[in-house]
Amino acid sequence: MKELKVQYQKVLSDYLLNQNESNLYIGQNLVRQLMKSNVSPEDLVSIHKQSLEYIVPDLPDSVFNSFDFLIEVMVDFGLMLKEHQSLLLKQEEIRIEMEIAAKIQNLLLETKIPKPNGLDIGMVSVPVRKMNGDYVHFMHDDGKYFSVAVTDVVGKGVPAALCMSMVKYGLDTLEYANNNPSYVLEVLNRIIEKSVDDSMFVSMFYGRYDLEKDIFTFGSAGHEPALYYNSKQQTFTDLDSNGLLLGVLPEMKYSQTDIHLSENDFIIMITDGVTEFRNMDNFDSRAYIKELAKSLNHLSAQEMCEKIFEYLNKLQDFLLEDDFTIVTIKKY
Repeated sequence: MKELKVQYQKVLSDYLLNQNESNLYIGQNLVRQLMKSNVSPEDLVSIHKQSLEYIVPDLPDSVFNSFDFLIEVMVDFGLMLKEHQSLLLKQEEIRIEMEIAAKIQNLLLETKIPKPNGLDIGMVSVPVRKMNGDYVHFMHDDGKYFSVAVTDVVGKGVPAALCMSMVKYGLDTLEYANNNPSYVLEVLNRIIEKSVDDSMFVSMFYGRYDLEKDIFTFGSAGHEPALYYNSKQQTFTDLDSNGLLLGVLPEMKYSQTDIHLSENDFIIMITDGVTEFRNMDNFDSRAYIKELAKSLNHLSAQEMCEKIFEYLNKLQDFLLEDDFTIVTIKKY
């Protein structure tokens, strides 16, 4: 420390005699060394005052007294600086942990789109944060049935991701694609109600498609209604079901409904992040999506999903404020 003080006095003296860029650069490097030696701001001011007293002893007392004032100010400044640096360090640690958690979530919840005969399937899922609160689960037994679950956890961040892992575990234990939606929702409801914190709830739209009879059977647990397009009639129907959110009541019963799909019919399943436009008053988002999807019917299911996301992004003042997930199933 004594050697650094001597160096500072020498550098300051040189700078006062020759105020050039070279001496200023040397001074900046010395200050960096002092910082690495954990010299506090108030100690640095004190070193500067002592050096100046030695170099220019005949300065007015008011100048030296001003440094005493600055030293006292720097005490509080130093404390706040250390607190700020500590917060930045913790923030960086959290960021790294979130990056790792997001990668693990992506691996655990990775979704592969199946290719069942007679169906074209597309999906876009975009998280608003690192951790996705939406989840899509496909099951296909390579035979008679194909099923899909579109899920939204009421919550964000790591707790939502952990809850979503529980949902995936529950769906994996069911294993078979031919299970009735009502049965699937009731089993998941019991698992979530027992295993997840009371503050966490899950909405889900679950559909099972009979590949031989072209019958889509669906049920819902408080989820955003899906959209069914009848190509022959060129009309949309909301696939709604009044089931309660998963995890609220342990013995909740869920209903299911059948619809028949014909050639060029399609079903669009979404989460509420697709339809919520908080910054656009009196905007009927569902009506807009219906008209948009109808105009895109000539595209593949994947292209439809991508175009819908693209068009919604282009809307004036549209900002993604929630996880965005859309799944399209087209009959061909």
